[in-house]
Amino acid sequence: MPELPEVESARRVLEHALDRRIVAVDDTDEWVCRPHPPGEIASVLVGGTLTAAHRRGKAMWCETRDEHGDDGPHLGLHLGMGGHLVVTDADDVRAGGDPRPDGSQGRPEWNRFTVTFDDGGELRLFDKRRLGRVRLDPDIDALGPDAEEITAAGLRERLRRSHAPVKARLLDQKVVAGIGNLLADETLWQARIAPSRPADELDRTEVNRLHRNLERALRSAIEKGGVHTGRVIAHRRADGACPRCGAPMVHGTVGGRSTWWCSAEQAR
Repeated sequence: MPELPEVESARRVLEHALDRRIVAVDDTDEWVCRPHPPGEIASVLVGGTLTAAHRRGKAMWCETRDEHGDDGPHLGLHLGMGGHLVVTDADDVRAGGDPRPDGSQGRPEWNRFTVTFDDGGELRLFDKRRLGRVRLDPDIDALGPDAEEITAAGLRERLRRSHAPVKARLLDQKVVAGIGNLLADETLWQARIAPSRPADELDRTEVNRLHRNLERALRSAIEKGGVHTGRVIAHRRADGACPRCGAPMVHGTVGGRSTWWCSAEQAR
């Protein structure tokens, strides 16, 4: 699934769709747009505008305004496993963001949701695997604080509430929103903390170090285009060695998720 850096990149693409009057919406994909029947999302968007693009963790949504200038529902957009957003101008030139070829010219059926603006441009959810999701007023109340915004004190407070492995706590979106499997492995590796350490046993110094490296890992991943660019990610393999000390990388399962760590620097 996309993690916070990928969703933040998509949110920045979405900003190019703001304040442009909507003249048509294709919401006919009943799976991607569930539980809304075809036409329901279109009925509240056509004539109006998208006014602001937001993100908390992996959740992304737009504020909307209707044709009369009144506030409308939030439009939630989820990328799924491999979806991405495309925003174009009238000549079908991308207005910004993701440089990957979307293929939508040759495979328009993979455009699962399309918003057309009065200037001729479009916002498209391109999703070959059809695992994305579009819905009105998505519920984000259960999400914890955003991983990019949480303070060291806030992280310490949330980790100390459980004896579960620290990696499992980081992956719990109710604890911190936005951290996925790769980002958790990268952050714990950078902080030299074993993923299986009980979260409530980390001392203040360790949590502060974890927080600093979470900030560093997020900043780097957003700048470079995704969590796959992390320093340890390419070494998460059977013959992998720690890129910092050269010790073998170890594989196991922590919190039900496939996990890699340095056998020397992240030993219990």
